[in-house]
Amino acid sequence: MEVTRIFDILNLYRTKYKYHSKVFGAKENGKWKIYSAKDYLHFSNGLSYGLLEMGFEKGDKIVTVANNRPEWNFVDMGMLQIGCVHVPIYPTISETEYEHILNHSDAKLIFVSDKALYDMIKPIADKLSNTPEIYTFDKVEGAKHWSEITKKGRAAENYVVRGKTQNRRDEIDQDDLATIIYTSGTTGLPKGVMLSHRNFVYQIQYIKNIVPVKSKDRALSFLPLCHVLERIGGYTFQSMGLAIYYAESVDKIADNIQDIKPHVFITVPRLLERIYDKIVAKGQDLEGLKRKLFFGALDAGLEYEIAGKGLSYSAKLAMYNAVIFSKWRAALGGSVKAIISGGAALQERLAKVFKAAKLPVYEGYGLSETAPVIAVNHPKGIKFGTVGPLLGKEQEVKIAEDGEILFKGPNLMLGYYKDEVKTKEVIDADGWFHTGDIGKFIDDKYLKITDRKKEIFKLSTGKYVAPQVVENIMKESFFIEQIMVLGENEKYTSAIISPNFEFLHDWCHEKQIDFHDNEDLVSKHKVIDRFAQEVEELNKRLGKTEKIKRFVLSGETWSVEGGELSPTQKLKRKFVKQKYQTKLTELYNA
Repeated sequence: MEVTRIFDILNLYRTKYKYHSKVFGAKENGKWKIYSAKDYLHFSNGLSYGLLEMGFEKGDKIVTVANNRPEWNFVDMGMLQIGCVHVPIYPTISETEYEHILNHSDAKLIFVSDKALYDMIKPIADKLSNTPEIYTFDKVEGAKHWSEITKKGRAAENYVVRGKTQNRRDEIDQDDLATIIYTSGTTGLPKGVMLSHRNFVYQIQYIKNIVPVKSKDRALSFLPLCHVLERIGGYTFQSMGLAIYYAESVDKIADNIQDIKPHVFITVPRLLERIYDKIVAKGQDLEGLKRKLFFGALDAGLEYEIAGKGLSYSAKLAMYNAVIFSKWRAALGGSVKAIISGGAALQERLAKVFKAAKLPVYEGYGLSETAPVIAVNHPKGIKFGTVGPLLGKEQEVKIAEDGEILFKGPNLMLGYYKDEVKTKEVIDADGWFHTGDIGKFIDDKYLKITDRKKEIFKLSTGKYVAPQVVENIMKESFFIEQIMVLGENEKYTSAIISPNFEFLHDWCHEKQIDFHDNEDLVSKHKVIDRFAQEVEELNKRLGKTEKIKRFVLSGETWSVEGGELSPTQKLKRKFVKQKYQTKLTELYNA
């Protein structure tokens, strides 16, 4: 059965996958609760009927603010198949951003996960002119539960309601608005990216043919479902009949992996960096032959090439896979066939070593505005250091004279909601979307991203520096968790570094360095000197103007909650620069 609109995926659960007993899973009261194909249809249709009874019309906006859970899918499909527009919001944004989005989107109904979100959002919703109703997924005293809508729908269910629902489905076109995703942004208030059914469905037909998984395989989901990459992954996995399990939290991912033993999951590079760092930290605790084997395997992995390196290397790698890398695979559940990475640049060394360990990481590229996939590495087309070939034959990419990546394709957004001016700023008169990323093609096939156009800065010497290139190299250090490189109109390149405090604490214990707290720690001369050694060593891989001449250490771990990172883990450069303005002034005036 052809899927032309997102909710057509439900038809697959009526026919092709109707006997699937495991469609979604989530922990409830410490135990995995599993939902079947029958459950999926029951709750989704019940919600549709209930919304119709409540008077919802095509084009009405419904918001979700929730953690990853099966209910997200039930309300997503339930609203989409009657023409309502889904506005998913990150649960971690500020009150100012919530107020902006709820007001700007014209939200008529809000679904939230739990009491904490209900208590936060209700006062904001109450002062809006449209005063949207709020329903919760968890049982919250004094709040309406989402099941009230499905019960209302089921109570009203008859041939008239079913017919009305079918009529709504029939009215919905591929190019109708399906969702508004408010980009988290690194500056200013978020913009509402309008995406159609076609934007998503177009990609599914290609992705499902290149992801090496099959029906009834297991996917673990932990990136927020309001993240467009996780969302397209979820739709694709559903269209292929996979069972999708939702992690309890970021802190519980390791435990959930052992429970589920997933065949595939989607991640951002930072998580893979942390996994790698923890593996290497354990290797450093080994002694004798075990230590020698561990680092021999690591060296062999870092030398890995897709085309192969001869029989001698293959034999050596096979040995390391048996005695060392097998433990890596077991730590990730022992069943992984593919890891999909997006949202930021993946370090080439990680792509190599994970591939050598038979844990293939397929890096892709795209934006919310492209729903999101423009290019992606896959088993039939992969090149380390690139984001792979274009996803589909209908897509077009050209590189502008200044190096900016320009895009056309069926997955390009309809525009920004209520903002023609900003839409015209990014989509030119010829229909090319200006991504804001700098890149080039390798071998006329593989797209390579080199930096963000707006983030490249010019030193007072007239030389340009691409900060992401420098930052990715510096983050290879175990001591560095996050780093922001800067130097606009200055004589040299400098940096603010947020240390990997877990690793740094262990190092200080080993070196018998006492400290009161992290602020005290980063002021210690021995600590500053150790970071200087790291920076000096990594500087050897950089050009003269890129080398970091001076740096300051932050006494804080940068986070979404702290404001330094966006919900998609991107640096909020303007915020960080303002926060550390005093230290930056000292850097250049000393």
